[in-house]
Amino acid sequence: MSQQYSSVLLEKAVSEFSKLPGIGPKTAMRLVLHLLRQNVSSVESFGNSIIKLKHEIKYCKICHNLSDTDICNICSEANRDHQTICVVENIQDVMAIENTHQFHGVYHVLGGVISPMDGVGPSDLQIASLVDRVVQSEVKEVILALSPTMEGDTTNFYIFRKLADTGVKLSIIARGVAQNDELQYTDEITLGRSILNRIVFTGQI
Repeated sequence: MSQQYSSVLLEKAVSEFSKLPGIGPKTAMRLVLHLLRQNVSSVESFGNSIIKLKHEIKYCKICHNLSDTDICNICSEANRDHQTICVVENIQDVMAIENTHQFHGVYHVLGGVISPMDGVGPSDLQIASLVDRVVQSEVKEVILALSPTMEGDTTNFYIFRKLADTGVKLSIIARGVAQNDELQYTDEITLGRSILNRIVFTGQI
């Protein structure tokens, strides 16, 4: 039975919240009612922060991480090891690895993994820019830190072939991360050890 609404405005707000990932109609209703109980300035601050985020957020021109400026704070930090690049699938993975405090290099965010079933090919990802980055700078090691899934392994192998002639050291995180697990949901200790205990990648899984 469909939900009956006493207000068109309420129905519209619940509908918009329901479009968010992991948010069903009941949760959306609780969120909307929570906002209605707040004072106007709090709700305006909430709404303005989302609008400002959408209009002003940038993607780092170097690593494609989210940033307030053209170059993110990680890429612009002088104390980082800029000769070691950790390749990850998404922004959440950068946050997960940063939380381990075990990696002090820089990142390259692909924006996904190769997945023919989902219509995602190499040209849809930031692989070409990774190759250019390696060729044009003094990179010594590229760490492939993609989730240990079929799609992640496929992407690892594709990048391996693209970088094979560059002479850069290619390594892969240790398989302390369980098969089919996503990096962002791996506990910090396991993920940190996987980074520290990385092994040379030879194209074999």
